Amino acid sequence: VQLQASGGGLVQPGGSLRLSCAASGFTLDYYAIAWFRQAPGKEREGVSFIRSSDGSTYYADSVKGRFSISRDNALNTVYLQMNSLKPEDTAVYYCAAGFVTVVHGTLIPDGMDYWGKGTLVTVSS
Repeated sequence: VQLQASGGGLVQPGGSLRLSCAASGFTLDYYAIAWFRQAPGKEREGVSFIRSSDGSTYYADSVKGRFSISRDNALNTVYLQMNSLKPEDTAVYYCAAGFVTVVHGTLIPDGMDYWGKGTLVTVSS
């Protein structure tokens, strides 16, 4: 069972990146898939998720209107399209599968069963 996040890199402010989260050894169909990020010296932050049951989505206020999450069940992959990137988006991004937990409107890491290794996103000129 493995999740593999990819697509990170160095991008200038205002640029775009698309992260991918590919699953192997299990099917993503039955899981909610979430993206978290962790900047140096900061706690892991919930960014977005997409549910398998109804395709409903969530975005943190900090990324709302700029990021978009989608899934391709045929490819067993979830994507995070990130537009209008800002330096404060710089972080290691992780994807996770499991049961999403939202507390007071904030996605928290509890309940996620599987985690991928992160992919680094650096937004800098």
